[in-house]
Amino acid sequence: QVQLVESGGGLVQAGGSLRLSCVASGGTFSSYTMGWFRQAPGKEREPVAATRWSDSSTYYADSVKGRFTISRDNAKNTVYLQMNSLQPEDTAVYYCAAKFRGLALTTGYVYWGQGTQVTVSS
Repeated sequence: QVQLVESGGGLVQAGGSLRLSCVASGGTFSSYTMGWFRQAPGKEREPVAATRWSDSSTYYADSVKGRFTISRDNAKNTVYLQMNSLQPEDTAVYYCAAKFRGLALTTGYVYWGQGTQVTVSS
């Protein structure tokens, strides 16, 4: 059973930065497609960024392109989300997710972390 544990959330002022980390255990991390999702109050969960293991393809939501960067360290079983130029609309619970089947980057995730809160004040 794969377990995902996120960390790095917190309160930051608009324009600031945070780096989220997600440590995976219980599986072959290097074979997983890893994604970051977020859910703001009253809204549906949405994909933010993802990286596919097989060809290192990446996905970014239009709203975060140029500000967020996803990266992974297979030796540490960890995926990161570097978030720069944060805005109040980035406030949400951020979830790490993993899948090992399928090429889609925004759907089909099987394993989920517990989430970490990111709050951006104006």
